[in-house]
Amino acid sequence: MPSRSFLAAALALAAVLAAPPVARAQAKGDPIKIGIVGPMAFIQGEDAWNGASLAAEEINAAGGVQVGAVKRPIQLVKVDTNEILNVGDATNALERAITRDKIDFAVGGFRSEAALAMQEVAADNKKVFIVTGASLDKMSDNVVKDYERYKYWFRILPPRSSDLVKASYAMLGAIAAQVKAELGVPAVKVAVLAEKAAWTEGFVKAAQANIPKMGMELVGVFQPSATATDVGPDLTAIRATGAHLVFTAVSGPMGVALGRQAGEMRLPAIVFGINVEAQKETFWKSTGGKGNYVSTLNFYADVESTPKTMPFVEAFRKKYGRLPTYTASSYDALMILAAAATGAGSVEGDKVVPVLEKTDTIGTSSRLTFDKGHDVTFAPGHTVPLGVQWQDGKLVAFFPNGWQGITFKGVKPFVVPPEMKKK
Repeated sequence: MPSRSFLAAALALAAVLAAPPVARAQAKGDPIKIGIVGPMAFIQGEDAWNGASLAAEEINAAGGVQVGAVKRPIQLVKVDTNEILNVGDATNALERAITRDKIDFAVGGFRSEAALAMQEVAADNKKVFIVTGASLDKMSDNVVKDYERYKYWFRILPPRSSDLVKASYAMLGAIAAQVKAELGVPAVKVAVLAEKAAWTEGFVKAAQANIPKMGMELVGVFQPSATATDVGPDLTAIRATGAHLVFTAVSGPMGVALGRQAGEMRLPAIVFGINVEAQKETFWKSTGGKGNYVSTLNFYADVESTPKTMPFVEAFRKKYGRLPTYTASSYDALMILAAAATGAGSVEGDKVVPVLEKTDTIGTSSRLTFDKGHDVTFAPGHTVPLGVQWQDGKLVAFFPNGWQGITFKGVKPFVVPPEMKKK
């Protein structure tokens, strides 16, 4: 008769052999813990988690991440920063994730002020932190000015604010030209509506300096709170200016009120710029179908930005029932982290950083490379935002359509709202 210890060992071995390949791979190494940081009560944090979850599932299904001689599974840690409602909560949340949950990497961040503060926490702890939601230039400027301290910080999406402004102006010029051509307007009037936040400061200054240089008239700057639920007074004042375009810089929940109320009052103007809420497929329902013709920069739509875009969009839609927002670029963040850990043979920040710096890969929204500030490269052939417009309940991409020689499969024409034509 076999001994009890022999039986126990045999049963344990049988359990391992009977387990699926993923489980066997997970048994070979400790998990790589990745903190997904963001405002989890809002879609910006939710999609950072969702995108990362898809990547983790894919990596683990393939057996995990090869780090040295062992394969290690990905383990995600949800870190609710509450940064939309309280910026100060973000640093405490990240510190707890590092000290208590023992995360190896951090991915996410949305509100620029919060991401900037979390950059300090990551630097203090020498933890690689890849941003997938905040655009403030200062974060990448910190890397250039003090490389040894801030080298652990990288950004995939969105591009830095100054690059977003460049993309916005390229689209603004194209839309203004279309308004002139279709409506016979000699001088296009532009109102700027930007939420009160650090990341919009450069946007507003650039608008004040550049819109007149583009042959357009700046008729006013309006700055409601990012969490405002009523922008009626601002839109009424904008209507009084006779603005043809409302150039927006909005990342918070105020974007829904903006779309709904502009539709309710039949504002005879194009609402275009950055509106994170309008990137969501839920925007149409949230505005009661009144957000028609609202336009925004985006990074995911039903267009083939790269060969990986549509497979990712379809997988995301299949699992979560909607289009991903740009914070779902956490998917790409996990993929390049996995590759860097394999290349470095380690998850230690000082070893992973040099490998991350050499990243040159096709992601779900663009080709991903980093500049000297560890920012994603903004240029034709690298990262270029989409311009999308709500057209009768569908989110339609209209840009780039020939800009810098770039046109993506699936791009369609921009539509001037009928209310403008009537006026």
